[in-house]
Amino acid sequence: MTTLSAVPAGRPLEHPAPTGHPLGSPWPASARPGPGGDVLISGVGLAEAADRFGTPLYVLDEAEVRARARAYRRALPQAEVLYAAKAFLCSAMADWVAEEGLGLDVCSVGELRLAAGAGFPAERILLHGNAKSPEELRLARRLRVGRIVVDGLGEIPRLAALSVVDAPQRVLIRVVPGVEAGHHAAVRTGVDGQKFGFRIAGGEAAEAIGRVLAQPGLVLVGLHCHLGSQIDSVEPYQAAVDRLVELLAEIRDRHGVQLPELDLGGGHAVRYLPGDTELTPAEFGLQVTDRLAARCAEHGLAVPRLLVEPGRAIAAPAAVVVYRVLSVKHSADGRVFAAVDGGMSDNPRPALYGSRYDIRLVGRSSDVPPTAIDVVGRHCEAGDVLVRDARLPGDLRPGDLLAVPAAGAYQLSMASGYNVVGRPAVVAVRDDRARLLIRRETVEDFRAREVGR
Repeated sequence: MTTLSAVPAGRPLEHPAPTGHPLGSPWPASARPGPGGDVLISGVGLAEAADRFGTPLYVLDEAEVRARARAYRRALPQAEVLYAAKAFLCSAMADWVAEEGLGLDVCSVGELRLAAGAGFPAERILLHGNAKSPEELRLARRLRVGRIVVDGLGEIPRLAALSVVDAPQRVLIRVVPGVEAGHHAAVRTGVDGQKFGFRIAGGEAAEAIGRVLAQPGLVLVGLHCHLGSQIDSVEPYQAAVDRLVELLAEIRDRHGVQLPELDLGGGHAVRYLPGDTELTPAEFGLQVTDRLAARCAEHGLAVPRLLVEPGRAIAAPAAVVVYRVLSVKHSADGRVFAAVDGGMSDNPRPALYGSRYDIRLVGRSSDVPPTAIDVVGRHCEAGDVLVRDARLPGDLRPGDLLAVPAAGAYQLSMASGYNVVGRPAVVAVRDDRARLLIRRETVEDFRAREVGR
């Protein structure tokens, strides 16, 4: 762990991360050491924010979100970039990505309603999901969302019944290209044997394509796939391009139709630890677009417009979560446990996927050498471990603050109410100022859902 007090104020935090990454380490680019061992994010001290808003606290750097959105726009100027709302969504996030020219990829009626309520342009929304409810389809049609991704044969007649020739619905078919990629088996969605999409092998995709083309109220505009999450190389996407272009050529030859769009989903890896590999927008954009052009030329196809759906790659590095240490316990076998006031209710990823994080002491300096400490949550589960074998000062004590970067994706969006522990507050920071975006969930919020005894 870098000792912040050893870095002069005003200089960026230094990490032993690979060089050449345009947006830096697992910490937001604005991260700076502050006085008294604090860390400043966009000029706001994490310790100060914790005292003001309480802990656990998610601190979201607006400038980092916007910079990462712009990086995708620069890397893919001819493509359509849609932010994957499932990573993290609130009204402010919807505003930021809309202002940066991105579309929005939603996968539930809740995400769709939140986006609509925030005023997000409906024509820039894409709806997908493996089990869309009738309510979702009706709302999508009523709002006139730009695209709907068909994920099951039963969706085709339901959606067709809601559409008319004078106002057809643009759709994409989600296909399974048979490409294995992703950091954990639970998030590898580009291979056979899971719930998403239509397999290319065996003719499932061809059957769905034929049925959509036969519906006058539906307009098939392209193919969609999503390979998985935390993919740190471009090769799986290139393999998917190869197989999807072959399918595009088959559609042209069989139906006389050249589809104008190809959606490769998201899943681009970010750094959770300083030494992690990150798939940059520039690398992805250059190599994928080159591969797409080459394969289309081989098949005599016009190059379709590319769509991509980054979520984690925009949200995760933009947030830091701050916890307060509640207790420090030394076990008989020599292990040290530091229990904090959050845990698997606000970050289930370590328990679900074995995910690892960087972590550091903030709010005070320490000259005591670091030691291995398991940072654990407050919940009644032995698996509620946030960071195992963290290198933290040996004098860590109750009341200390610990900060974890790369906290902006798939933490609060997957948070639960386990042990009736309310979800944390979220603050946005920008230009030395913090403002509350989402208030802390309270016991009164839980009780308000009860309707009887």
